[in-house]
Amino acid sequence: MGYWTINSLIIFALCALLAGVLIPQILLIAYRRNLFDEVNERKIHKGLVPRLGGIAFVPVIIVSIAVLLEGNIKLGYSMFSDALSNCNLPLLSTFIALQLLYLTGLADDLIGIKYRAKFVVQLICAIFLLGGGVWFSSLGGVLGIGEVSPWFGYPFTIVVLVFLINAINLIDGIDGLASGLSSIVCVIYGVAFMFLSEYALAIVSFGTLGVLIPFFYYNVFGDVNKHKKIFMGDTGSLTIGLILGVLGTILYVHPNNNMLGVNPSIIAFSPLIVPCFDVIRVYMLRIRQHRSPFLPDKSHIHHKFLAAGMKPRMAMITIVSVSALFTIMNFALASYMKVNINIIVIIDVVVWTLGNYWVSRKIKTYQASLGSKNA
Repeated sequence: MGYWTINSLIIFALCALLAGVLIPQILLIAYRRNLFDEVNERKIHKGLVPRLGGIAFVPVIIVSIAVLLEGNIKLGYSMFSDALSNCNLPLLSTFIALQLLYLTGLADDLIGIKYRAKFVVQLICAIFLLGGGVWFSSLGGVLGIGEVSPWFGYPFTIVVLVFLINAINLIDGIDGLASGLSSIVCVIYGVAFMFLSEYALAIVSFGTLGVLIPFFYYNVFGDVNKHKKIFMGDTGSLTIGLILGVLGTILYVHPNNNMLGVNPSIIAFSPLIVPCFDVIRVYMLRIRQHRSPFLPDKSHIHHKFLAAGMKPRMAMITIVSVSALFTIMNFALASYMKVNINIIVIIDVVVWTLGNYWVSRKIKTYQASLGSKNA
C-alpha cells in the first residue's frame, strides 16, 4: 500500500502542478482572443470571464499518467504498468471516449453546438465504454436485483452514463459547485479503489482530483478585474462527468464487498446524489410544466438557494457539504446499522424531498420580506 500511496500523491501533485501552470496560460490566450462566457439572464456572474478552464483537464491527466508510468519503468518498478495492464480495456475505452467528448466540449465552448449533437456524441462515447467492459452487470441489490443480463445491462449503462455526464454539466451553475462536488467524489472513489486494490483506477481518481484543485482556486477566488477568473465550460464538465461515470460504474459493480465493509454500490452512488437527484427533480418539473426537459432555466438547486437569499459562495459550500453528509449518512447506515440498500435509497429520497421543501419555504419567506421592504 505504501508504494501506491506514494504514486497517488505523485499523480495528484503532478496534475495539480501542470494544471496550475496551464490554466494561467489559457486565461492569457482567452483574454487576448476575447473568448468569454456570454452574460445573459441565466448567468449570475458579472464581467468578462473565459469558460475554457476544462481545456486543461484531459491533457493534464493523460500526460501525468504517462509521465508517472515512464518514471516507474525507468526506476525498475513494474507494478504500475501491471495495474494498467489489468485494467487496459476499460481505460483505453475511457481515453477514446474522453477524446471525443473533449473535442465536442471544446467546439461547444468556442462556437456553440446544439444539445442534440452533444447527445449523439455522448451516446457514441457510452457505446465505446460498453466495448471496454464498462457496464452494469449487477444492480447491487436495488429492488432486490443482483446480476443482470447484457440485454438489460447494456442499454441501462448507456442511459446512466449519459445521465451522469449531463448531471455534472447541469450542476455547473455557480463558482466552485461542479468542481467541489466532483472533488469529493474523486477523494471517495480514490480511497475506495485503494482499499479494493484497483490501483490504476485510484490513480485516475487522484489525478482527476489534482486538476480540479487549481481550477477550483481560479474559479472561486480568481479576480475578474485581474483577469484571474475562469469557468470550466462544457469541455471540463462533460469530461469530468464521463470520468466520474466510468469510475462510479466500475465501483458500483465491483464484486469485492468485504474490503470496504459495505457494498461498493453504496460508495459509488452516495457522492453523486446531489447532481443526480437535482437533474431528476428539474426534468420532472419541466415536464409537469409542459416544457422541454432539455431547455435551460433557473430551477436547479443552486438557483433555489440563490432565490432564498443565499450568497453564491455560501450556496456552493452548503451544497457541497450536503453531498458529503449524504455520503457519510449512507455509509453509516450501511456499515454500522446494516440497513438494506433499498431502504437507504428511500431515506435519501425523503431527506432530499424534505430539504427541497424547506428551501422552497425559505424562498417564499425571503421573497415576502423583499416585497414588504419595497412596499
